[in-house]
Amino acid sequence: MADTGRFIGHLDVPLSERGEQQCRAQALRLGAVRLAGIVSSDLARARRTAEILASPHGLTPSVDPALREMSMGRWEGLTAREISEREPEAFADWMSRVGEFPFPGGESLGDLVARAWPAFEAVAAAFAGERVAVVAHGGTNRAILCRALGVSLDRLLAFGQDYAAVSVLERRGGAWRLLSLNERAVV
Repeated sequence: MADTGRFIGHLDVPLSERGEQQCRAQALRLGAVRLAGIVSSDLARARRTAEILASPHGLTPSVDPALREMSMGRWEGLTAREISEREPEAFADWMSRVGEFPFPGGESLGDLVARAWPAFEAVAAAFAGERVAVVAHGGTNRAILCRALGVSLDRLLAFGQDYAAVSVLERRGGAWRLLSLNERAVV
């Protein structure tokens, strides 16, 4: 969902002015970190975030559509209240089965992991031993965190993923470790 309270999913909305501010603050915060690359979702809000983060490093972000947010199907653009009023049973089902529920006309978390995890693994392999930024979306980031850490997808919402926040994973000895979660820059 966006800060408008709407389910955004695959809708290709631009980064808001607030988002631009948050990303500039995060770019300043991460300016001293040596990044070898930046890869982002192909959606405009992620691409713009990647451009802002790449600027201090002189990098040009790569784009991978597999890092897109989960498709929320016919719920995209709607608020939780609108969905619960229009489809109360489906909304209750989603609330009780977050890890299993397929969005009507969209994807399930299993679909998202099947799409995003191989893309994440390919980025990790391409930049093995180096620091790389992966700019995705709340649902995508949470799904990657769950998969990397061996956490069940029904615990997806246990991971904070605020806008323009940074979480850091490190691979050591073939296993992923979470070094930081949901670090926000001060705006």
